Amino acid sequence: MGLNFKDLVVKEEISIKDLKDKILAVDSMNMLYQFLTTIRSADGSVLTDSKGRVTSHLIGLFSRTTSLMESGLKLIFVFDGKAPEIKRKTWEKRTAIKKEASLKLKEAEEAGEIENMRKYSARTAVLTKEMVEDAKNIIQFLGLPIVQAPSEGEAQTAYMVKKGDAYASISQDYDNLIFSCPLLVRNLSIAGKKKKAGQLAYQIVKPEMISLQEVLKNLNLNIDQLIVLAILVGTDYNPSGVKGIGPKTALKLLKEHGDNFTSIFDKMEWDKHYPNLSWKEVFNTIKNMPVSDDYKLEWKSIDEKRLIELLVEEHDFSEERVRSKLKKFKKIKLGLGQKGLGSFF
Repeated sequence: MGLNFKDLVVKEEISIKDLKDKILAVDSMNMLYQFLTTIRSADGSVLTDSKGRVTSHLIGLFSRTTSLMESGLKLIFVFDGKAPEIKRKTWEKRTAIKKEASLKLKEAEEAGEIENMRKYSARTAVLTKEMVEDAKNIIQFLGLPIVQAPSEGEAQTAYMVKKGDAYASISQDYDNLIFSCPLLVRNLSIAGKKKKAGQLAYQIVKPEMISLQEVLKNLNLNIDQLIVLAILVGTDYNPSGVKGIGPKTALKLLKEHGDNFTSIFDKMEWDKHYPNLSWKEVFNTIKNMPVSDDYKLEWKSIDEKRLIELLVEEHDFSEERVRSKLKKFKKIKLGLGQKGLGSFF
């Protein structure tokens, strides 16, 4: 879902070059969903192979990952584990939205309304276990480490950055901040543009760095207050937030009440909006999200043979394009010299 923090955070525009030789922890599910919703045909339908299997996410993953590797970024892909129990209602709500979108998509298809087909098609995006496994195989064959989070991937990437195993977290969502992620990088696209979901239009984007320390300093909040602000405007665990409360109003409430969170939620009649969910449960879920030290970070050589088998033979990618991409990467590797190679792998 992503937090509505756009107008609150302090951002610094950066370039891909600024991240060269940096270890970056990728919020993998966030990235895959991004590709799945934007890489589509003109009518909004997903791209598939000859067997009807979705390949939109694989095309985006292979293209962007190899491009970032070419630029000298050391990527770690972090995947979600078991979601917190209170997220089930969020899933139910998202499922209902997808069902509604599917019905409207069918109506648009029957009426031949291309614009609405694009619009509603993106809202029906679903990542299956098989699709995720294919993505993991691409990552593995590219020689990059995979980390399995015990719960939310954003919390795990945040932990790895705090621990010093990664320089920053890569995600489009601001959720990483409420998990105390020191540095977050958004809009990490080589192309410098981003396709709008459900549309043919693109928008110019530049990578941006967000420092948690700068955000808290600018808002004059501590991390607990930032979590409360997020709960007021809506998180993955209470998507609607408190009706009528936007980021600026929530910030004003925190300025007035400080750390007296009970007073804030009483004033906002939390129990009226969420009779079956305590704000403290949401707060504690975010604050105490499980993370793991059970991972090993190793960067290995690309397994070209298995990549060709998976992408070309299994999913009908253009062999010429895949080999061309890998050849280009090999040339860059050789140009780095022995010292450079040692630092990358």
